[in-house]
Amino acid sequence: MTWNEIDWTALERLRAGFLHGAAAEGAYWQNARDLASYDFTYGERIGWKWDAVLTELKLRGWRPTAGESVLDWGCGSGIAGRRVIGAFSPTRFARLRVWDHSPLAMDFAADAAARAFPGLDVAAATPDLLQGDDAIGLLVISHVLNELPPAVLVELRALCARARAIIWVEPGTHGVSRQLSALRDELRATFAIIAPCTHAKACPILLPENSRDWCHHFAPPPSEIFAQPDWVKFGQRAGIDLRSLPYCFFALDRTWNESRPSHFPAPADGEISAVPPDAPLSRIIGRPEHFKPYARFLNCDASGLAELTLPKRADPALYKQLDRTKAPLVYRWRRSGDEVLGGEPLDKPTSILPT
Repeated sequence: MTWNEIDWTALERLRAGFLHGAAAEGAYWQNARDLASYDFTYGERIGWKWDAVLTELKLRGWRPTAGESVLDWGCGSGIAGRRVIGAFSPTRFARLRVWDHSPLAMDFAADAAARAFPGLDVAAATPDLLQGDDAIGLLVISHVLNELPPAVLVELRALCARARAIIWVEPGTHGVSRQLSALRDELRATFAIIAPCTHAKACPILLPENSRDWCHHFAPPPSEIFAQPDWVKFGQRAGIDLRSLPYCFFALDRTWNESRPSHFPAPADGEISAVPPDAPLSRIIGRPEHFKPYARFLNCDASGLAELTLPKRADPALYKQLDRTKAPLVYRWRRSGDEVLGGEPLDKPTSILPT
């Protein structure tokens, strides 16, 4: 697929269906060209969200079990499964299975993955796999919650109960994110939580007093697309802001044991102070707001949600970093109450796991 081959009429029809809820009424792919056009544009944007998620998982020190099987459920064009396989290397996985309510989508996703990873066992999922009792391996789910009838969500919960690990990514909207947080809370009794949470407690977003909040983050699109006329044209025709990629997600693993570093490097000359070695990890929700004298953001950690401020004078470099970084917003803070005086980003793996 190239920009000259895109079916713009199909893209407009697909987007209208997504926006107005028609996508939940049944299969919306009419032919392989629909899928190719989608995969090249909207699918690639979803891929950038997956890139951000997978970057964070690596920073948390997680990777799939060697020899794992992957099931890309609700695969669409298969962008999620391909991103996962590509991020951790196809040699790490035994096989990739794809499933979608559209046979057209399954065929496209399987063909695209087979071309991308010639040595990998790739095929459509069989009814025996979907309805059986055997362990699934790594369950990959992407952008499906706003399309699922209640009966299908029940089936998906049953698949989650058979999975050894789950990575689930959704749009970063208020309603979908809160629904995903509720599913995370259902599963936390039997899974270790890898990300985005820095704790295994009930999600504080779901407390009644936090009903206006939702757990979401922003993926950085590749900077080069803003200099490419075709991507600019796509953004204009689709009516979307190419700079904004909100998403929500969770990653769970039944057997994951996290090992945190015991100390931070000594502060460099001129630094105000080091972060305490026992400082807990925190995750910024959404984007920090920057004002002239301070930055403000919603922080989530084991103690719950809190609105924190970082005075610019306390740590000018950190103040600037929070405005410019493209890395996941996972930090250890030095705090005085709700005021942040310094911080260290999670910029290297927290553990080295056996192969």
